Amino acid sequence: MMPFEMFNKMLGSLNERDALRVLIQKFLGVDLNEPFKDVKKILCIQPHPDDCEVAIGGMLAKLSFEGKEIVYLTLTDGSMGTHNLDFSPQELAKIRKEEQERAAKVIGVKKLLWFDYKDTELPYSLEVRNKIISVIREEKPDIVLAPDPWLSYEVHPDHKNAGLLALEASFFASFPHINREDLEKGLLPYDVPLVGLYYTSKPNYIEDVTDFFDIKLKALREHKSQFEKNWQQWEVFFKTVAMFYGKKINAFYGEGIKILPKLLIHVTPFAEVI
Repeated sequence: MMPFEMFNKMLGSLNERDALRVLIQKFLGVDLNEPFKDVKKILCIQPHPDDCEVAIGGMLAKLSFEGKEIVYLTLTDGSMGTHNLDFSPQELAKIRKEEQERAAKVIGVKKLLWFDYKDTELPYSLEVRNKIISVIREEKPDIVLAPDPWLSYEVHPDHKNAGLLALEASFFASFPHINREDLEKGLLPYDVPLVGLYYTSKPNYIEDVTDFFDIKLKALREHKSQFEKNWQQWEVFFKTVAMFYGKKINAFYGEGIKILPKLLIHVTPFAEVI
């Protein structure tokens, strides 16, 4: 192993962010330039039907094409997501679930899990956290993806709560005395190696999704209750966001996430810098 003094001298020639990334690769074995290289299974947690595709549909389509297994966990029923009085909340929830199933097929996702909490009322609670822990222990993902709960100006409580709960569940899933009921069901503690936050203004990994962007749009068009009426406006928005990320890596379309090894989501002052 390289002597610490020599390693420290080498780091001195790098800026703060790059030095930290080298340390993470050296001591945690995580290359933040290729975070999905050794990933086989992905758990993508979304507050509502459509969020996985809106945020990172191109990335997920690309990962699916590369043979990665992707599981969707949708936390709410999406029943409030309309301005149309012709739909009852119950009818809309049914429609949105069917739309999500069709969109997932376009992306290449074969397994969908549902919690069905009421849209706009996802509770920040021990119950939800423990249910996510159970899913993590059952699915054993190599990475958990969820909304960034600290996105500036985000007003939707489902998004903020989903991100916080997913992170907490990812952290606590390895503790055997937390959610002990799982042991009775044969679900053993599981250590999540990586987490990734989408809908983020501070990405540390951006994927070039130019060649998969049409698949993303095709999947999004399956969410007719959300986007069909104003599709042209939504398409401009989706493309604008993708160009915002893409410009950072000299690609036409990109999608960005904040990747963190699990070790760094607790008492780590430099996690924001990485």
